[in-house]
Amino acid sequence: MYRDARIAVIVPAFNEERAIANAIATIPAIVDHIVVIDDASADDTGARASAVGDARVEVVRHPENRGVGAALVTGYRRALELGAEIVAVMAGDGQMDPADLPALLDPICDGVADYVKGNRFLHPDVWSAMPRARIVGNVVLSAATRLTSGYKHVFDSQCGYTAASRAALEAIDLGGLFPRYGYPNDLLSRLHAAALRVVDVRVRPVYGPHWHSGINFSTAFHPIPWVLLRSWGTRIATETRARWRRAAAE
Repeated sequence: MYRDARIAVIVPAFNEERAIANAIATIPAIVDHIVVIDDASADDTGARASAVGDARVEVVRHPENRGVGAALVTGYRRALELGAEIVAVMAGDGQMDPADLPALLDPICDGVADYVKGNRFLHPDVWSAMPRARIVGNVVLSAATRLTSGYKHVFDSQCGYTAASRAALEAIDLGGLFPRYGYPNDLLSRLHAAALRVVDVRVRPVYGPHWHSGINFSTAFHPIPWVLLRSWGTRIATETRARWRRAAAE
């Protein structure tokens, strides 16, 4: 536990047999449950995760590849079933610094946030560690997501290092979350529509030997603009209905 809160970490993983064992081994002792979601890997990702021998680890396997957003939904639902009060996300490739985890948990424990996301651009190493193409793409998507999500203060929208309170996860429609790349942009809009508090915290950008990106031209520039438009429309419609209900109640 951490500060009297039961903590779960969900680890979405697809073809991460080289990195998954080390990624799990670095998850700190403050975490009560580790849920690895093997998104129909073609390698031994699931077996190697199970072989770590950590009693906190549970591996859930998708019979077919459903995408990282869908893997997170599976993990979130299982973490809630396990009684987690805060659910964090750490990638299966080990590219998230476990030393940053308390910084993600603290705002929720302090009662000042419902959802906390990492912002690598707050760290001075971002300009040397993050590939240039990623910097450019991230800046563009972050600017667009500020507009569509309604959160003007957040940045680094594509950072997957996050923590969510149980209340936040129960307040949104997890089943409606976009299932593949683009899920962070969609999720932020849903959080805003539910009037939930989101804060950024500094996290270290990590691009180690096992880093690889599943994002390419087709995954980034085909679905994400559509996801942004859809999430913007959904947020506006939801918030408009809420205003109408408040007005009718008055």
